Amino acid sequence: MSFGDRLAAVFAGRGRLCVGIDPHAHLLDAWGLSDSADGVRAFGLAVVEAAAGRAGIVKPQVAFFERFGSAGYAALEEVLAAARAAGLLVIADAKRGDIGTSVTAYAEAWLTPGSPLEADAMTVAAFQGVGSIAEPLRLGEQHGKGLFVLAATSNPEAAAIQQAVVASGERAGLTVARAIIEDVHSFNQAQPEHALGTAGLVLGATVDLADYGIDVATAPRTPVLPVLAPGFGHQGALVADAPRIFGSYAPGVIVSESRGLLNAGPSGLADAIDRRAEEVRASHG
Repeated sequence: MSFGDRLAAVFAGRGRLCVGIDPHAHLLDAWGLSDSADGVRAFGLAVVEAAAGRAGIVKPQVAFFERFGSAGYAALEEVLAAARAAGLLVIADAKRGDIGTSVTAYAEAWLTPGSPLEADAMTVAAFQGVGSIAEPLRLGEQHGKGLFVLAATSNPEAAAIQQAVVASGERAGLTVARAIIEDVHSFNQAQPEHALGTAGLVLGATVDLADYGIDVATAPRTPVLPVLAPGFGHQGALVADAPRIFGSYAPGVIVSESRGLLNAGPSGLADAIDRRAEEVRASHG
């Protein structure tokens, strides 16, 4: 199955909620865990256990594991494997971006079946041009994996680049964010038989997308663009507002939340996920 078909099945069967696995040092302390590779392993596995059967998607933030070096990566490998074994769709929040053989190697690490770091999708940065991630896109299509390309993110320092206007070429006159959307859509159009595309976007739920040249009334529709939408919960976006925020992009939106759920602690996390998953279902039909 293509990644888009797999994602559509998750939407239909388990909903759109994506539970972030972000073992911040302060959360490890609040959970009674050590700030160590053992701590992030225990944290990640506990989130997987709580999410299984309650949500359909998890998103480990790679950086929180990477800070412990090889031991942290070993912990991440266990968490990724446990999540996929539990039937969860796993998005590795790695935000890799490079050119040539380097970006190909990143894609092989996260998108190759049987890799120790195998995930179902990964986040990528393509501000060197969407053409720079051609090989990850090809690998994703080959292996039924997905990519989420940063387009309009919530960190304020990104606005100057993402709102800048392309000066020349086929996308001249569009903002960088909008040009990325158009390029990703063009890739997906080569797979018209799928309801959702292999390649998607990262669009922050806390930004005014119009400021990025994105008209939410006119999203590309065939195939629908998957949208990883961080910013719900702790960062301030309300689940009930998602259809308004994303407009015609809403059919592809994944509602991503991390700290707002994780703050419930190990004893309250499962109930918090249940409540938020039901809220997401009520908001998206």
